[in-house]
Amino acid sequence: MIASWFHNPPSAMTFDDSSPAALTDLCLTYVSQNLECFCVKRPDGSLCFREAVLFPQELADQLLAKMATEGPLNDSTVGVFRNCEYLRLRRACIRTARISAEAFQKALCPHRLLELDAARVNADLTIPDILQGLATNKYCLTMSSLEEPIRYRFSSLQGLRSLSLANVDFYDSGLADVCSLPRLESLDLSNTSVTNLSPLLGLKERLRSLTLHQLKRLEMSTAQLLGVIGQLDVLQHLDISDDKQFTSDVARQLLGQPGILPVLVSLDVSGRKQVTDAAVKAFVEERPGMTFLGLLATDAGFSDFLSGQGNLKVGEANETQICEALRRYSEREAFVREALFHLFSLTHVMEKPRPDILKLVVLGMRNHPATLNVQLAASACVFNLTKQDLAAGMPVRLLSTVTQLLLEAMRTFPNHQQLQKNCLLSLCSDRILQEVPFNRFEAAKLVMQWLCNHEDQNMQRMAVAIISILAAKLSTEQTAQLGAELFIVKQLLHIVRQKATQGMVDATLKFTLSALWNLTDESPTTCRHFIENQGLDLFIKVLESFPNESSIQQKVLGLLNNIAEVGELHGELMVQGFLDHISTLLHSPEVEVSYFAAGILAHLTSRGEEAWTLSPDLRSSLLEQLHAVIMKWPPPECEMVAYRSFNPFFPLLECFHTPGVQLWAAWAMQHVCSKNAARYCSMLLEEGGLQQLELVHTHPQTHRDVKLLAKSILESLQNHRARTGQPAQTQTNRRLPPQ
Repeated sequence: MIASWFHNPPSAMTFDDSSPAALTDLCLTYVSQNLECFCVKRPDGSLCFREAVLFPQELADQLLAKMATEGPLNDSTVGVFRNCEYLRLRRACIRTARISAEAFQKALCPHRLLELDAARVNADLTIPDILQGLATNKYCLTMSSLEEPIRYRFSSLQGLRSLSLANVDFYDSGLADVCSLPRLESLDLSNTSVTNLSPLLGLKERLRSLTLHQLKRLEMSTAQLLGVIGQLDVLQHLDISDDKQFTSDVARQLLGQPGILPVLVSLDVSGRKQVTDAAVKAFVEERPGMTFLGLLATDAGFSDFLSGQGNLKVGEANETQICEALRRYSEREAFVREALFHLFSLTHVMEKPRPDILKLVVLGMRNHPATLNVQLAASACVFNLTKQDLAAGMPVRLLSTVTQLLLEAMRTFPNHQQLQKNCLLSLCSDRILQEVPFNRFEAAKLVMQWLCNHEDQNMQRMAVAIISILAAKLSTEQTAQLGAELFIVKQLLHIVRQKATQGMVDATLKFTLSALWNLTDESPTTCRHFIENQGLDLFIKVLESFPNESSIQQKVLGLLNNIAEVGELHGELMVQGFLDHISTLLHSPEVEVSYFAAGILAHLTSRGEEAWTLSPDLRSSLLEQLHAVIMKWPPPECEMVAYRSFNPFFPLLECFHTPGVQLWAAWAMQHVCSKNAARYCSMLLEEGGLQQLELVHTHPQTHRDVKLLAKSILESLQNHRARTGQPAQTQTNRRLPPQ
């Protein structure tokens, strides 16, 4: 069954970020996260597939890597790889794995491995365990990313061809052992504690690649070092870059030494300041087969000869060089930071979307999530690459990835103001907020936390804009959870209070009111926080302060509608002065203002007379006004309100003795269903509204005005069902009074 999902090997397909995710990748993710559905357990607790499933070798490698990077890879799940006949591994990645030495030996060591990436494995699996387990492997092997002190012998790995000891606590005592390996062709000693490289002469007839990036304790003179390197006659790749920018002139002397390393095709001297264009040009002219020069953070790379076109050159002088640096040095923190710094200047003036460059920025962000300088420069580049109309030309999947990385940066560095600003500037994009999938709930919380800790007026406007848009897109449960945080309500009310005191209507005030409106929607806890923090008095003041600002009045009344939906808070609204003010707005010439004022009165008068705490005459008067006003409303030209659900309307439809209340609910439902049938007719059917409306339409006590609206809604629902075939759900129906 599983095998049929993978009939097309990934090598035969190409995907970019503008395409849907590869089916292979989706399937591997599903299998890795649901292994127990396809497996049974052995007596020792390890898993094996229930059926014999033959994976192509490339897919077996990908499945293991997927389990290592996205989880889970542990003693139980790694057991599926014990069957070498059906899941054959060649390139094994167990980065950050939580597996024991015994599980490693049983599951991985029997495979004919060509490569093994064991970076940051857990303490239960040591490098000696790995070497001991692989000692019986007679095949060629690449060992990469070992991150543990090396105090043992490699001589048992006679088939080893490539070895990376980068960033390992590795000393001279182990180098002679490594250099005795009969098949070793590639060696990486970057950032180790080696002081003397003379043992490399034991590899001079077979070493083709040597990486010596940032040897922090090297005690050899330049002449001694070049004396060793100069005897490596078959060396094709040499990396002596140094992001610490030490003062050694080894690169300058190497470039000036005639005849050295005659078959070299790749040389990296990035970070060596004494390198010049003239020296590089002379060196390359003696070796016309060269294909790569690493020149980032040097004094070279600015001549036309080293432009980066044709043979690969890496520097900082132009876009081609900088992009190549980001590709080549994605694992080197300081070089990534340097390249991003220069990229920022270029992206500042870009006028066309460049998803190719954004992908390189994403690579740096992903590889160095805890490095402030990388995240700072990267987030600035992201803003330049996605600002204004540029985001419209970016693939959604790429924007989704970079947005999640921005959120991760905000979580990692909550107190760094400039980084937070960079991320907010990037998030404040219509394309990202409206169309791109990401964790909006997490984003809203992070932005609110920033807003509560900063008073920057320009950034405050953007922050509340982001929150208001995000809050409208959260589920009812998420909105309630977010609004239940008291500090959020307090901070938003604080901003409203500032603006009301200043008598200022601006974008910040409008976005803040929208945010509060969305956060109180179907959230009694948030509504209670609003009342308890003097929100009602404040909003009455806002209504009085801006009588001619219909957009402000709509947002205020929309929020007060949410408060009025909460029965336990009705007492807070049963104030003569407040009801008088709402009654006045009921007669506003602006239909939107009148609509929201009517909604407040409908909710407050929907409860029986016994629950009405003011005079019965006032209630009767309000109900009469409510009915009369609604019948005068002209149909709006466009959709003037959005709803998450119709649940707040259903209790109002049951108020047969107050037709004004029923009328408002029916008018609201008919309005949105007529303007956006695809969304609201589906919602109404799913929530059981069809049967309820049919009962309202046929009930003998229903007012004829309400019946007409109910009939109109039922026709809309019937037309929608005819078009879509959507069934009518009845599980949420309420019981209506008997006929």
